[in-house]
Amino acid sequence: MTDVLIVGAGPTGLTLACDLARRGIAVRIVDRSPEHPRSSRSKGPNPRSLEVLEDLGVLDRVMAASAAPLPMRKYRDGAPVADADPYAGSAPTPDAPYDRGRLIAQWRLEEILRDRLGEHGVRVETGTEVVGLAEDAGTVTVTCADGSRTEARYVVGCDGAHSRVRKLMGIPFEGETDEEQVMVCGDVEITPGVLDRDIWHQWFDEDGAVMLCPVPGTRAGWWFQSGPERGADGRPLPPSLDGFRRLFARHTRLPAARLTDATLLSTYRVNVRMVDRYRVGRVLLAGDAAHVHAIAGGLGMNTGIQDAFNLGWKLAQVVRGRAGSELLDSYEEERLPVAAWTLDLTSERLRATLEAIRKPGGGLDAALSPSTSGLDLGYRWSSLARPGGEGEVRSGDRAPDAPCHEAASGAPTRLFRTFAGPHFTVLGFGAGSEPSLREAASVHGDAVRACRILGPGATESERAGAGPHALHDRRRLARAAYGIDGDAVVVIRPDGHVGLISGAGDPRAVREYLAVLDGSGGR
Repeated sequence: MTDVLIVGAGPTGLTLACDLARRGIAVRIVDRSPEHPRSSRSKGPNPRSLEVLEDLGVLDRVMAASAAPLPMRKYRDGAPVADADPYAGSAPTPDAPYDRGRLIAQWRLEEILRDRLGEHGVRVETGTEVVGLAEDAGTVTVTCADGSRTEARYVVGCDGAHSRVRKLMGIPFEGETDEEQVMVCGDVEITPGVLDRDIWHQWFDEDGAVMLCPVPGTRAGWWFQSGPERGADGRPLPPSLDGFRRLFARHTRLPAARLTDATLLSTYRVNVRMVDRYRVGRVLLAGDAAHVHAIAGGLGMNTGIQDAFNLGWKLAQVVRGRAGSELLDSYEEERLPVAAWTLDLTSERLRATLEAIRKPGGGLDAALSPSTSGLDLGYRWSSLARPGGEGEVRSGDRAPDAPCHEAASGAPTRLFRTFAGPHFTVLGFGAGSEPSLREAASVHGDAVRACRILGPGATESERAGAGPHALHDRRRLARAAYGIDGDAVVVIRPDGHVGLISGAGDPRAVREYLAVLDGSGGR
């Protein structure tokens, strides 16, 4: 029997598997496809997902295999009419090191995550289709299409919009499909040198559109999106190589033969649907299995990655017996409202984009907004967010970053490096935080990283004796990020969200919070 069986090996399932495996949880991940897909599909991780990928230890690989977002060139009647760089005015800040996402083919991101998972000793089991689930008091029996059976303590369906797991759970997928908003998509190759690969090209005409974005790491590969060809009855025609060539020639005014190949063709219809619950007993849902929405803003894959990162530490705590199963209720409590918000946001961004492209110079940059970065999403309403904090950052919010220095060595570092890993972090500001830091470290051991934040005036002897994880906040950027003036304690959850901001004179608040979430209080 395994602890957790994950069904579906896309970015959501792989993120969850990596997070669980690094925590020492026995995990299996299966996928019905006989081999790993090579579709480019999503454009890549947004800033919040980059933070997740950094925590998982794969950011360097993602950065090496990806490209920065490209400026967009808009055309009308075959001629360029406007260029736009949606990130021209943005830059990283001390509390947010990633101000923009990255362009990377989905298959390449999945490959990176599979490699990371393999480093934890886990491999994706392809060609394994789940067809049945039966739960008893302590396990879920999973039946596969080949008649084999396996048992798991928990099952998580990360198997996409047509989720078999969701259907077996009997959860409705309420919403609507817009049959008028139809797009054909695919991976295409275009003769090298025909189009500038440093540009995302977008042709918008009265009778349709073609959008071509270069796929990083390829010489001739492009993402192709277009309105479909339609038959005499007005219905969309199935995508085909010849159809893509006709659409390409019509809108770009370039020879059709310049589009040399088209693969992984698909028809996309705007679906806006979500579940009304994420969990039934020992079976849970994440990613597209729980919610689908318009592609405007690029939040599909990213919302799934962030579902998985919210769930991973909670599932691990329950499996280890450090928390009761009610901790899993907070997964739905926190992520279901985010799904509803995402459906609303992406529908609004789609409307804005469709309005923009009706005018010369309008393009896909209209789909982006500060909210599509994912950096402003938090869980202030959650039962895990304790009251506290008077600044902009409150319990439940994403925990901001800040450049610091290691207290002992003086080497530059960041708060995110302290947070990274499968532990809670307790930040102690001021001498008054010492009792809470000592107690957290002694009671919870490796489950908690206790970190003293020393101010600019700390002496060399103070820095040397402040503990192995102590940080020197030379420019007071950590204090500024969390709105801390006096002595205080901040508890950071393993998924990079603030759990508690408390005055240093109230060690009981920290003790009770960690005892509930770690389950080892008083050990």
